[in-house]
Amino acid sequence: MGGADDLFGGAGLGTLFNALYEGLEEVIAKNLVFKPLLKNIKFRLDSLEPLLKDIEESNKKLDLPVVELKNLKAHLEKGIELLQKCKKIRWWIVYKRYKYATKLIGWDKSLRRFLEILNVQGIRDVKDSTVSVRNIEKLVSRIESNMGIPTQTDSEAWCAVPELPPLVVGLDSPLKELKRKLLKDENVSMVVLTAPGGCGKTTLATKFCQDKDVKDTFKDNIFFVTVSKKPKLENIVQDLYQRKGFPAPTFQNEGSVVTLLQRFLKEEGQNPLLIVLDDVWSGSESLVEKFDEFKTENYKFLVTSRSEFRGYGSPYYLQSLDHDNAMKLFHHSASLGDKSSHIPKDLPEKIVERCKGFPLAITVVGRSLCGEPIEIWQKRELEWSKGFSILDSETELLLCLERSLDAVDKEIIKECFLDLGSFPEDQRIPAAALIDIWAELYDVDTDIECIANLYELTKRSLANLVVTRKDKTEGDWYYSEHFVTQHDVLRELAIYNTKTGPVEHRKRLIIDICGDNLPKWWREQKHQPMKARLLSITTDEGFSTKWHDMQMPEVEVLVLNFQTKNYALPNSVVNMDELKAVIVTNYGFLPAELSNFQLLSSLPNLKRIRLERISIPSITKNPIHLADLKKISLFMCNIGQAFNNCAISISSAFPNLEEMNIDYCSDLIELPSEVCDLIKLKKLSVTNCHKLSALPEGIGNLENLEMLRLRSCTELSKLPTSMKYLGKVNFLDISDCFSIKVLPEDIGEMSSLRKINMRQCSRLQELPPSVMDLEQLEEVVCDEETKYLWEPFLSYLKNVWIIVAKENMNLNWLHKTQF
Repeated sequence: MGGADDLFGGAGLGTLFNALYEGLEEVIAKNLVFKPLLKNIKFRLDSLEPLLKDIEESNKKLDLPVVELKNLKAHLEKGIELLQKCKKIRWWIVYKRYKYATKLIGWDKSLRRFLEILNVQGIRDVKDSTVSVRNIEKLVSRIESNMGIPTQTDSEAWCAVPELPPLVVGLDSPLKELKRKLLKDENVSMVVLTAPGGCGKTTLATKFCQDKDVKDTFKDNIFFVTVSKKPKLENIVQDLYQRKGFPAPTFQNEGSVVTLLQRFLKEEGQNPLLIVLDDVWSGSESLVEKFDEFKTENYKFLVTSRSEFRGYGSPYYLQSLDHDNAMKLFHHSASLGDKSSHIPKDLPEKIVERCKGFPLAITVVGRSLCGEPIEIWQKRELEWSKGFSILDSETELLLCLERSLDAVDKEIIKECFLDLGSFPEDQRIPAAALIDIWAELYDVDTDIECIANLYELTKRSLANLVVTRKDKTEGDWYYSEHFVTQHDVLRELAIYNTKTGPVEHRKRLIIDICGDNLPKWWREQKHQPMKARLLSITTDEGFSTKWHDMQMPEVEVLVLNFQTKNYALPNSVVNMDELKAVIVTNYGFLPAELSNFQLLSSLPNLKRIRLERISIPSITKNPIHLADLKKISLFMCNIGQAFNNCAISISSAFPNLEEMNIDYCSDLIELPSEVCDLIKLKKLSVTNCHKLSALPEGIGNLENLEMLRLRSCTELSKLPTSMKYLGKVNFLDISDCFSIKVLPEDIGEMSSLRKINMRQCSRLQELPPSVMDLEQLEEVVCDEETKYLWEPFLSYLKNVWIIVAKENMNLNWLHKTQF
C-alpha cells in the first residue's frame, strides 16, 4: 500500500488537481482563444474531483491500481505545464493557436483514457469494494454525459422517480400515514397502496419519494419501478441494475434472477433502501411475494395496485378526493380563475359530482371544458346526467372519461387518441412512430401537424407529450426525442372504443397475444376479410411466431410489438396490398433477429418502415426490393457492417427513398458509401450514433438532399469536402458533434443553406472565410462560447439571426403520467 500512500505525499493528486483547476479558471477568464475548449475540459475536471476525494479517503483500505494513479498524477502535472504555455499565446498568432489547441485536445483525450482504465481496473481488482467501483463508474458516466454520450440506455432515467403533476391536492393526510408506516414503524417493511385506477396512487407514491424526510432517509437509494400488467421479475432486476449504472445482467434461469435480486438488495441495502413497485396488477402475487421475503430494517417496499394483496405487507386504501379538494383541482384544470363568475355556481358542483372524486376524471373533464361557453358546459352536464347508473367505481370512471372523449370537437384528435392503444401498456410511444402512422392513415402532409395533434391531446389531458432532448430549440423538425406516455385507464378507454361493433367491420384491430393463444375470432376466421385499416399485434416472450392466416386486404398500417429474441413477419403480410406503413418494435433489451422481411417486397403501396431494436443483418440475408418505399427509420438497431456485407444493394433495395433516419445505432462506425447512390434522398438524419467517425466522401452526389442532420455524433471529426455540391440543402444540423474542428472550406457554395444548428461544437475554433457567401443563411443556433466565431462575418450576412441555445435536461420521461 506504500505506493498508493506516496501519491498523497508532497504534490499529491489533490494538490495537483487544485493547481490545475485554478490555472484552468484563470486561462478561461483571461484568454478567449481557448475558452470553448477549456470549458469542455473543466466539465471533465468537475466530474474528476469526487473520484480523487474517494481515492484519498480509501487509499489505506483498498488495493487500488497504483501504476495508473501515478500516470494520472503525471498527466495532471503535464496539464498544469500546458496551461502555463497557453496563457502566453496571443490570438493573432494563428499557427500557435492551432498547435496548442491540438495539444489541449490530445491531453483531454488522454484524461478520458485514464478514467476508462481506472474503471476497468477498479472492477477487476477491487471486487470487494462495490462502493468505490460504483463511484468510478458514476464518474465515467458523468463524463460521458458531459460529452453528450448517453450511458447504457440512460441508466439514471431507469427507475427514477417521475415528476409530480402541476397541482396535487388531497394527499397530505395519506402522505403522513405512509411516512408513519414506512419510516417510523420498524415492523412494517412493505405497504400495499390500493385504490381504483385514476384515484391518485402513482401521484401519492411520487409525492412520498419526493418528500424531504424520505429523501433524507434513503438519499439516492430510491427506486421507482413501473410493473404493469405482465410483469417479469428479470426485467425489474435489469432495471434496478441499470439505475445504478451497472450493465443489465443476463439470467440462466428463474433461480439466478432471484439470486441477483438478493445480491442487489444486499449490496445496495447496506444503506436504507426504498423500492416502489408501481401499478402491480391482480394475479401478480408471486412478484409481490419475492420482495416481501426480504424483511430487514433497511429495506422498505411500497406497492401500488388496483388490487389488494392480502397476506403481503401492510394495507393502505387511498380514498377518492373530498369535495373541497375535488373542486380545487377542477377549477385549476378548467382554468376558471376570474371566469368562474360567468359560470353558474351549481354547474361545476354537478360536474365534479359526476367525477366521483377521481383526480384523472376531474382533470380530463376540466380540460375538456376549459375556455368553452356556458352552453357547452350545460349541454355536457345534461349528457352526463343521463348516462350514469349504479356501477362499480372504475366503470363509472370509464363512462365519465368516454363522455369527455365524445365531446372532443375535432374528429382527427379523437382518432389519434384511439391510435395510441396500438402500443403496449406502460411503454413510451415514440412520436416518430405516430408521425408515420398518421401520415398514412389521415393524409397528414407534415410532421408538424402530427406533433400539433399530440399537443392537442396533451392539452386535453388525454396523453402526455414528453421531450427528452437537452436543448429546447424550436422549429428544427427533430422529433426522435419526443415521446408520449398515457395513463392505464385512458389506454383502456382507447381499446374499449376500438372494440365496438362486429370484429370484421372495425377500423382498428388491436390484438394482445399471450403465448400462442390467438383470439377466438381469429382462430375461427373462415377466410372472411376484415375491414380494419390499422392492425396492431402485441406478443409476449412466450410467442413462437407461428402465425395463423389472416385476411386483412384493407390494412394500411401494421404495428408489431414483441419481446422475443427471434421474430418473423406474418406470411399473410403479402396479401396486404393497401399496406403503407410498417412499425416493428422489439421491447427486449437487445436487438432481435427479424425474418421474413423480404415479404414486404411484394407490397405495391408500402411507403414507410420503422424498426426499433432490430438486428439489421438479419433482414438483409435475402434480396429486398422496395420500389415505392419513401422513408426508413432505424432506432437503436444493430447496424455494424450490415450494408457492406449483405446480399442487397442499398440503392437497388430502396431506389426511390426520400428520407432515411438512423438514431441511437451505437455500433455504426461509418456510413456506407452506397447511401450516396440514393439520388432521390431529400432528408438524411443520423443522430446519437456515437461511434460514427466518418461520412462517405461521395455525399455530394445527393443532389436532391434538402436536410442533413448529424446530431450528437460525438466521434465525427470532419465533414466531407464534397458537401459543397449539396446545393439544395437548406438545413444543416451538427449540434453536439463536439469532435468537429473545422467546417469544409467551400461550405459557402451550399447556396440554399438557410439554417445551421451548431450548438455544443466546442472544438470548432474558427469558420472558413467562405461562410460570408451563404447569402440565404437566416438562422444560426450556437452556444455563447461559439457565438463570437460568427461576429466577424455579420457585416456580410445581414439577415442572419444568431440564437444562443439553452439546455434543460429531464430524464423522467420513461414514466407514465398517473393520478
